[in-house]
Amino acid sequence: MPKLEVNGALLVYDDEGPRDGDGVPLVFVHGWTANRHRWDDQFAHFAVGRRVIRLDLRGHGESTGAGARTVDELAADVVALLDHLEVERFVPVGHSMGGMIAQTLALTHPERVERLVLVDSISRMTYSRARGLLLAVSTLLPFKLFVAINIQRAFAPGCPKEKIRAYIDASAATPREVVMTCYGAMRAFDVLDRVHEITAPTLIAHGYHDIQLPLSQMLRTANAYPDAVVRIVDAGHELPVEKPAELTALIDGFVTAPTA
Repeated sequence: MPKLEVNGALLVYDDEGPRDGDGVPLVFVHGWTANRHRWDDQFAHFAVGRRVIRLDLRGHGESTGAGARTVDELAADVVALLDHLEVERFVPVGHSMGGMIAQTLALTHPERVERLVLVDSISRMTYSRARGLLLAVSTLLPFKLFVAINIQRAFAPGCPKEKIRAYIDASAATPREVVMTCYGAMRAFDVLDRVHEITAPTLIAHGYHDIQLPLSQMLRTANAYPDAVVRIVDAGHELPVEKPAELTALIDGFVTAPTA
């Protein structure tokens, strides 16, 4: 379990797979309150044939450090890790907040991003007045209840309760300061007017039942991309663990397809 001290945080990461494998490394970036194990299925699949890297973001999982106030800060951590590992070109695969980080990487380091994969993610956080009020009120709830409500609603109807409970417990273990600070960073995230600058081929995979980041918001993001493939899956917001095989197949087909 290697670790790297970056910007006042100690980041835990995994770096596996053949260095001379097919294609550039895949870099898996998890979402808010999650950890690197959200990608277990995808990581195991791709590590057979190519280099794969994943990390616990600062304050999440086994990593330490205060919560980031902006998505840019989280992206800077990822760049520092990749520089340490001497990875120049890569494919960021980001889920939810991780997708926001992946888009930031594609905008700030376009020469290093070969392709881009966004899973249940968007380019601008938008709320109706009613939903904005509901979210504001929810932050006043006891911390564990706030986390439980947000994780519960992330899964599509019919998902096993024991699976949801395990993810609620894991998310509630994330320090309150990290959860709330990163929550603010996500709410402030907005690159919708800049994604036309991203020329890397992009895969956008999204759960049809996602109510955390609704389908309508994803489609607005997709329409702004110059080169995006969109795939809708019968799942909620937690696509990597709700439909792991289906997501893995989508990513595999995308990253191995010849470029135009």
